[in-house]
Amino acid sequence: MSERRDLQIIGDLVPHGARVLDLGCGNGELLAWLQRHKGCSGYGIEIADANVLACVQRGVNVVQLNLEEGLALFDDQSFDVVLQIETLQHLRNAERMLHETVRVGRIGIVSFPNFAHWPNRVRVVGGRMPVTRALPYEWYDTPNIRVGTYADFEVLARKNGLQIRDAFGLQDGRVVRTLPNLRASVAVFKFERG
Repeated sequence: MSERRDLQIIGDLVPHGARVLDLGCGNGELLAWLQRHKGCSGYGIEIADANVLACVQRGVNVVQLNLEEGLALFDDQSFDVVLQIETLQHLRNAERMLHETVRVGRIGIVSFPNFAHWPNRVRVVGGRMPVTRALPYEWYDTPNIRVGTYADFEVLARKNGLQIRDAFGLQDGRVVRTLPNLRASVAVFKFERG
């Protein structure tokens, strides 16, 4: 998460003063923003050594943990908000992590590259996998082990009894609510246990 406007848009979904768990927090930029601008507290979860160090340098509390092992370290409902910003597509068991998200937090917020965005569709029709700002890797070196769409997440949420509280796309720092599956490069969902 490096685009400042996207960071603010997602940050605005988090209530002021919330206790936040940021899964796959990267360098801690979003959690630091939430601490500074929204009075939030909490922890980031990150596996990469360099990102853990960057979090510490930003003053972000961070736990080095492989998300594939789950969140057993945290009690039920121990956070107000659990973030998965550009994390879900990297996990082998995304569905399990959604269950863990609503177990340890009241609200979950996810974002991920929307594979159904129209430039991605054009690229696939032309016989190639898309390489875009939201999906910046070639097919052979991507950390994304799965691709999904805005509409796919809606189906997954219903299947797992999650209640979507807000949903929209992001495109060039703008919120897209009309045809987000087609018009937005990033999908964003705010949800809770149904």
